[in-house]
Amino acid sequence: MNARAAGLRGLESWVSRGATHLAQTQPGRKTASTPGDVIVVGADILWTTESGRTVNQEERRTFVRDHRTCVFGYARKADGPAMTVVYYVMDGDELLVSTMAERAKARAVARDARVSMCILDEKWPLSYLQVYGKGIVDYDPELAVDVLTRVVGLMAGEDVPASRRPQLEQMARDEQRVVIRVRPYATFETPPRHVHKMSDIDTLTHFTSKSLPW
Repeated sequence: MNARAAGLRGLESWVSRGATHLAQTQPGRKTASTPGDVIVVGADILWTTESGRTVNQEERRTFVRDHRTCVFGYARKADGPAMTVVYYVMDGDELLVSTMAERAKARAVARDARVSMCILDEKWPLSYLQVYGKGIVDYDPELAVDVLTRVVGLMAGEDVPASRRPQLEQMARDEQRVVIRVRPYATFETPPRHVHKMSDIDTLTHFTSKSLPW
């Protein structure tokens, strides 16, 4: 058996073990039917395998829908791009971010609609998916309260009781809350290559990235 064949056999064995573990610990997560093509959307495997199996459009969208935090990137007037970690919620295909009208994110999006959002799975080592989109600032006060309420619920891990709604309405008014709506148009594929143990180095590979339609 040559080195490449041995490496691929080791890769399939490792992926198969990972798929079995994830199926046991995270029921309902999606995996492909063959060990060499395992893709777990929303867990710690999101990649293109040696056989050319690529995370498809619906799997990429599912990864975005299944998570709640991202690194939000936007252009500054000077220096490099600004980046900040934010919570987001979905409205159809749009990603909604709660912020204050006077914060840099809102001012920047009003000036330049081009933004990027690196969606995180909140595990370590990180898996992620970068999304490019066009943003607008929505000043609807009811929407601002709704999104703030959903974000607070995400942070707390439970629905916000109706009795708390007046507090959040007051907070949204006091802080002049607005919503940044981001409509994706592309994702940037850089599937992570994780090393969980030293023997994983034997099958570690990297390749160049590419932009894919949303």
